[in-house]
Amino acid sequence: MEQATKFLAVGRRKESVARVRLSPGKGTIIVNRRPFDKYFLRETDRIIVGQALQLTNTKDKFDVNVSLRGGGLTGQAGALRLGIARALVLTDASFKDALRKGGFLTRDPRTKERKKYGLKGARKRFQWTKR
Repeated sequence: MEQATKFLAVGRRKESVARVRLSPGKGTIIVNRRPFDKYFLRETDRIIVGQALQLTNTKDKFDVNVSLRGGGLTGQAGALRLGIARALVLTDASFKDALRKGGFLTRDPRTKERKKYGLKGARKRFQWTKR
């Protein structure tokens, strides 16, 4: 039986969804058909994305091709980190303990709170006047 050359995984955070394709290569990351550095301009977002690859020392062993949708850039970076971590576990099950300990396999459940009726937003109220 042939060995899989592409590993597919999905990562989510807030409203963002990242579909990650991991394949053996030189370490290039392509996000929505654009180079990684051109897509994530903030250094903190770049660091977040690379954390799982850095922890497992696989930065130069895999090419990452990503399709990102929804949310803002920070949410997308978090979704991408989760997707990469899940794909790395598919490549080698021995990574699971280290990634779990680092918190990279846990989906962040925090989302935007819905607006309530009679209020300006989720919690902000209209100004109260006595007279």
